[in-house]
Formats: sequence, structure tokens, C-alpha cells
Amino acid sequence: MKKFSFLLIFSLLLFTACKKDHVDATNTKTLQSSINDMTASLPTIKQIKFNEALYILKTFGVEADGDVAELKALGQLIDGKKVPEIMAMADQVAQKNGIEWASTAPPSLGEMNIFGNETAKESDPNDVKANSLSITTRPTGDDGTGAPTALQIVPRLVDNAGNPVSFTGAGLEATLEVFSNGVKLSTAKNLMQDNNFKGFNLKFSSLPAAQVVDNKIDITVSVKTTAKTFKMTKIGLDVNPLLLKVPAAPKVDSTAVIQDPAVIDPNNPNATVPSTTDPNAATPTTPAAPKQPASDPKSTVSGFLNNVSAQNLKAAYNSASNPSWGSYESFSNPTSGFGSVKNVSVKNITTNASNATSASVSATYDVTDKSGKTTSLRATFGLKNVNGDWKISSYKINP
Repeated sequence: MKKFSFLLIFSLLLFTACKKDHVDATNTKTLQSSINDMTASLPTIKQIKFNEALYILKTFGVEADGDVAELKALGQLIDGKKVPEIMAMADQVAQKNGIEWASTAPPSLGEMNIFGNETAKESDPNDVKANSLSITTRPTGDDGTGAPTALQIVPRLVDNAGNPVSFTGAGLEATLEVFSNGVKLSTAKNLMQDNNFKGFNLKFSSLPAAQVVDNKIDITVSVKTTAKTFKMTKIGLDVNPLLLKVPAAPKVDSTAVIQDPAVIDPNNPNATVPSTTDPNAATPTTPAAPKQPASDPKSTVSGFLNNVSAQNLKAAYNSASNPSWGSYESFSNPTSGFGSVKNVSVKNITTNASNATSASVSATYDVTDKSGKTTSLRATFGLKNVNGDWKISSYKINP
């Protein structure tokens, strides 16, 4: 009996000793196993805060695209670290990114699981019920001449009527992407804990002047809930060109003596004048031009109208990047959107103007709604080059 008790105690001690108290990021399996061991050793409240800390580090503490890459980068960041060290790192990252989170505060981010379990819990603060996303933008700051220095970008989750939905205690991942002429300039992330979210403050000085075309940018904001990711785009926002980031001029050593190769050495008048051109020097490269669309812009309009007629509304919506159409839910609404269309009969499509970045297309067509009423329309479509594809960016019905 004593021998059995000794063996039982020994096995329990051995099991306890096998549990890890630090992160083992050898691979994804050991990473998850070690984090589970560390979590299990904590009281319930600290378990929640530990998961929040890991989420903060995975979302804001590493630079990577996609959940798998983010998880791998997180493992490299915290490999060998213990719980107190990870908590301290998360505090620093939250403070650096202006996130209202602290390791010593009560739990505040809902259900966090860095290993990708997106199943809604019975009471999940991140399972926010909304219809779409709206964006408000406004210039802020003053450069001394009355011109703004930044752009405040505030997203709101809204219901079917366009009214903000009410929620608290969530930890929704909000992402801002900034483009110009189809080229991505920057990405920023933050946490949306309620619908009073302050949004993003985009400083013009963070944007490279060489990549901002016509002093305008496009923005896309996405907010990820448990069940769905909402996305909204705004096109053609003005920036202050005087504040855009310009590379610093190379420093010149004022004490250096510049030898003019054309000056002949009087002690060696037959010396060859050295060439000022390095034959091995690389030829300067010019900035890459925007990718040119392979198709005619009127093909995009024709495809859009055909997809609306066939009620392939997802394809129609994906061929556009028009802020006035809002979310896909608004676009496809069976009462107020293109979901009310039964058939489109195209009569004529003409390209009015086109260059490398934008185009204008006119179309004449008959629209029959689901009640059987037919209306003849003349519309002008504005299009924009987005990474080599024509996207509908504006839509106007002419009298």
C-alpha cells in the first residue's frame, strides 16, 4: 500500500514537472501546448488577462500578414518568456499603439483565442449584431496656415436603418488600409471595444510623397466580429501635400575637399583626367508606373450590368469600389438596392474618356424591377484603376 502511494505521488510530481512555465515556440504544436500549460497554472481572471495579452501581442506586436504568419511571428517574439514577461510586453505594445488596455485592469476584450477558434460563445461580447459599417472622416490639426495635418477616420457598426448599434466590452480588430492609385501605402490596427471608438488618426507626414498620386488617397476600414468581417472603402480623400513624407537629403561632409578632376597636376601634366562616370555604377531606376488595366473600362461596366441582370450581385459588387453604395448588404437590398432588379437590357455603352488611372463610361439601358415596371436610364459610370483592374468608383443617373 505504501509502495502504491509512493508511486502515485511520484507520478503526480512527474506530471507537474512536465508542465511548462515558459513559451516553447519550436513549432505550432509546442507553442499551443506550452501556452495551455501556462494558462492552466493561473487563476481564472488571470487566465483571461493572459489570453488578452497574447492577443494584443499577436495583433499589434508583430508585423505579418494572415493568422498563420502572425502566430509564427508571435512565437518568435515570446519564445522562452514566462507569464510576467509576456504581460509586461503587452502593456508596452498597448501603450505604444494607444490601446486602452492594461494587464492590471479587469478583463475587457471579450473572448480571446489566438489559435483561431471563431465559434460564438453563449455570451460573447465580440458577437456584435450589425448590418454594415459606416465611416466618417474629418481633417484635423493645423499646420500654421489653416491647413490640416491629419485625417481622423472613425468607423461605426450600424443597423439596417443606418443607426449605430450599441455594444460594450468587445475586442473587435479594426484595420485601416491606405492606398493611392491602387498602391497600398500603410496599414494600421486598433481595438474597437464599443461604438464610441475614437478611430484612427492618419498623419499626412506618415505618407510617402513619391507614392501619393494627385494629392489623394483611398482608405479601406474593416472591423472583425465573431461571425463576420465588415468592410467599407472611401475614395479620393484629399491630403495636405506640404506635409507628406519626403526622404531626407544625403548629408555632405563640409570639411571634405572636393578635387576637381579637370585640374591638371603641374607636377604631372601628362596625367589622364579621370572620368567622372563610374562604368560599374548601376543605371538609376525610375519609379514603377501604375499597373495598366488590360481591359477596356466599358467591359467592366458591361460585366457589372450583366451581373445585376443575372442577380449575381456579389460579382457586381466586387467589380465596384463606390463609397456611395456602402456595404454589400446595402447594395443588394431587395427594396432599396440592386436586389430589386429583375432584368437589365443594355442598349449602348460608350467610353467617354480614359487614361492610366481613371475613365468615364456612359451607358443606356432599360431596367425592369421585380414588380414588372420598366424604366429607361442613361447613366455615367466613373472608374478607377485599382491594381490593374477597372473598378466602378462613381455612378450618376442623367436626366
